Amino acid sequence: MTRSLKKGPYVDERLLGKIAGKDPLKTGVIKTWARACQIAPEMVGFTFGVHNGKLHIEVLVSEDMVGHRLGEFSPTRKFVRHGGKMQKELEAKKKESEIASAQSAKAAANDAGASKKK
Repeated sequence: MTRSLKKGPYVDERLLGKIAGKDPLKTGVIKTWARACQIAPEMVGFTFGVHNGKLHIEVLVSEDMVGHRLGEFSPTRKFVRHGGKMQKELEAKKKESEIASAQSAKAAANDAGASKKK
């Protein structure tokens, strides 16, 4: 359910106080635990450290984020990965391709070094 228009958006006063009169480029990360705070137009350009329950995730506020909540950009659950036999096969193929590309790059570098010596 959305917040009543009569009440207006919820913006944490302490958070607005931290950014009042400051330059977004010179100000570092502003730590906050106010995940329910809506992003106001004054916050654009600032970097907030939004707490996810364990640590602060850095969120750079852009114009597209105005009206959203700070907590939307700091996920509280960590996705590890889907497991299974198929996933292991995909990872093995990816690793083989990385090794092959590294070997070809190394061979190209050796060829270039050998041609410079001549």
